[in-house]
Amino acid sequence: MLHIFIDADACPVKEEVYRVASRFRLDVTLVANSWMRVPNERWIALEVVEDGFDAADDWIVEHVQPHDIVVTADVPLASRCVKEGARVIGPTGKPFTEDNIGQAVATRDLLSELREAGEITGGPPPLKKRDRSRFLQQLDEVIQSIRRKPPFNST
Repeated sequence: MLHIFIDADACPVKEEVYRVASRFRLDVTLVANSWMRVPNERWIALEVVEDGFDAADDWIVEHVQPHDIVVTADVPLASRCVKEGARVIGPTGKPFTEDNIGQAVATRDLLSELREAGEITGGPPPLKKRDRSRFLQQLDEVIQSIRRKPPFNST
């Protein structure tokens, strides 16, 4: 059964995921390092993991199945999930795929080096209305494409 996992600590599109998941009757699991308020729905779960480096990422990778969906802006986590066969979408609607994950990792590493050198300060720009719209469209398209495919068969 298709499942959506959210790297929840800093995810700005949780409400959008709830809306789409409700429409498609999908289960959602938010994974975070600390408790947060989530809607009281049986199809929404909050998994609070220990406060360790990459603990939430590790939990998601251990539980994600091929054709599940992961929502994250974390490029290393996206890379790990793509390798597990999951579909990964960033909060701006950008999909992470086998074709673009290598470039995304390289760009992340370059920007990290530039920040360490003081060449770049600050983080990503705030999410705009069109980013949310693009995210909603991409999430809908990914769900539809997964549902059109025959069931995953590992034999």
